[in-house]
Amino acid sequence: MLGGSPSGTRRTCTPTTKTFSRGRYSTASGVERGPRKEKPLSAPSSTETLLTTRATQSWFQRSGRRQDIFLATKFGIQQRPGLPSSIHNEPGYVREACLRSRARLGLADGDAIDLYYCHRIDPEQPIEVTMRAMKQLVDDGLVKHLGLSECSAATLRRAHRVHPVAAVQVEVSPFAVDAFHNGLLRACEELGVAVVPYSPFSRGFLTGKIRSPDDFDATDRRRILPRFSAENFPKNLALVDRLQALAAQKKCTVGQLSLAWLGASVKMVVPIPGTTRIRNLEENVGSLDVQLSPKELEEINAVIQAAEVQGDRHPSSMMPYLYVDTVALSE
Repeated sequence: MLGGSPSGTRRTCTPTTKTFSRGRYSTASGVERGPRKEKPLSAPSSTETLLTTRATQSWFQRSGRRQDIFLATKFGIQQRPGLPSSIHNEPGYVREACLRSRARLGLADGDAIDLYYCHRIDPEQPIEVTMRAMKQLVDDGLVKHLGLSECSAATLRRAHRVHPVAAVQVEVSPFAVDAFHNGLLRACEELGVAVVPYSPFSRGFLTGKIRSPDDFDATDRRRILPRFSAENFPKNLALVDRLQALAAQKKCTVGQLSLAWLGASVKMVVPIPGTTRIRNLEENVGSLDVQLSPKELEEINAVIQAAEVQGDRHPSSMMPYLYVDTVALSE
């Protein structure tokens, strides 16, 4: 069994071995790995660090499967213990962050990162400046394709004029439908840009397995998110219950229904549901077998439109960095 241990032996499953096992399983199953974000030198990205274990790098070399891995990572948010997050898009930082990511991932010269995102956009820096710095990484053979995250439709169009944007990462789920109404998804379709919905289960809400804020341990970040507050949680759970009833009719899970809804509603879509368990990965892949008729899609949309989702999807400090319009370029 992939990621398992030989019969009769015990194996300690550390975060490193779990991450590596899921990576091997995903590759063998034909499932692409999702993007990973860069963090500052003082606190290197934990997932990038896990991926640079000797076992993982030797697996790339031994298996010859590197070409089967679509490797995406991103820059833009500095997170330091005990301090607020800060957004950085300065050209020098863009390159520095890329080089650090490449070093952590153990990429050899000539092995380009497949997709490099600007994770959060600085509204005070013209997007053209950021994209020129990112384009230079492509010209230098360090990355292949460029992506943005949480940009506005106007920012996407401006960026695309500097260099083609391959993908936009944005939160889209039955709990987050703004991108359908603010022109971003329409711009992606017109420009041929892939849509990469993050948190398609609204951080676990739409798995149907979380029934109370008390289900989170004391350190769970969702405790600080407005949608998971004691006041908002039961109101938002009503939407989950309505979708769960529709999922039961389809004989699938509410998570699978949510992914099937995304696939039927957004063109060129690549959802990235996170998981720490192979059985959940298998459930997510099973959503590809859930086919929605026009009538079923209409029923799901009616439930979503009737819902009154309570609370923002991010803390107030991060709200200015969603669907960002940057200042104009003054040249």
